[in-house]
Amino acid sequence: MRVVGALDAATYPAALARAKVLARLDVAERRLPQDGRARLALAGRTLDLRLSTAPAIGGETLAIRLLDPAAAPGRLEALGLPPEYEAAVAAAARAPHGLFLLTGPTGAGKTTTLHAALSGLNTEARKIMTAEDPVEYEIPGVVQMQVRPEIGFDFARAQRAMLRHNPDVMMVGEIRDGESAATAIQAALTGHLVLSTVHANSAAGAAIRLLDLGVEPFLVSAALIGAGAQRLARRLCEACAEPDAPDPAALARIGAPEDGRWRRAPGCAACGGTGTKGRVPVAEAFLASRAFAEAVRGPAPSETALAELTGATPLSRAALDLAAQGAISLEEALRVAPPART
Repeated sequence: MRVVGALDAATYPAALARAKVLARLDVAERRLPQDGRARLALAGRTLDLRLSTAPAIGGETLAIRLLDPAAAPGRLEALGLPPEYEAAVAAAARAPHGLFLLTGPTGAGKTTTLHAALSGLNTEARKIMTAEDPVEYEIPGVVQMQVRPEIGFDFARAQRAMLRHNPDVMMVGEIRDGESAATAIQAALTGHLVLSTVHANSAAGAAIRLLDLGVEPFLVSAALIGAGAQRLARRLCEACAEPDAPDPAALARIGAPEDGRWRRAPGCAACGGTGTKGRVPVAEAFLASRAFAEAVRGPAPSETALAELTGATPLSRAALDLAAQGAISLEEALRVAPPART
């Protein structure tokens, strides 16, 4: 984050009220959080706004996400994903049925990747339905539903509704609880391809998360066709990037190659003094093998043991490789995907 301007105490309430009007929120409600959306024409471009307010000490806080409809996700190959990761996601999207999960923190690009996968599947011969919160990008030809937990229309209920409409492919914004996990598993085992996300630290951790939500191991083993994990790392600014020389002992300690093209960026006018400009994906993915499925069914499977069976390049290694190529700094690699503790 960086400060680009500030509103004084006299101006902010008017700006907040205007934002609420644009998003058709209750201007008089200051005690409860509110979420809304608006569309704004600015400098010859049309931007979609996702607005969220929340009560705080001293007044309300407002967050606005800017989405450019013209920059909606295209096909997977246009996202600049690592080849190994792109191939695994594309292969999972071509599966006739099963469950494929993406993991990662909020803002890691999971929804963008899933939307790109759906775009590659979007033909008149295939019915695709989604349940999202919120619907960030509209895809022509795809039935997209906005969940509204405040009225009881959550992900689990949305999935049950989708099953009655005979879809070929279902995309669920997030599997948050045991009910939505069980419904997704049921759909995957009854001839539907289900794409979704869960909160976990790695691709292998997706299976552990389903088990933690109460899904029986044999069901996870039968339904899960693969999983991926992704992060977004800050790309070095090419205008001010310069060679770096990390301590060889430190590189050896974290398992990084010694002969990398290490770089750093002190910051300049082109990048606003941050040293970074743009972002690059760091990702890992796998397609479940028979050995992986058997391990999931085994007694007390661990994330570490499952990760060894995936054959995927770990996130930490992928991040170090990007740093060794000079795309990101070593510090950024360690921030985004630190090596596992031994």
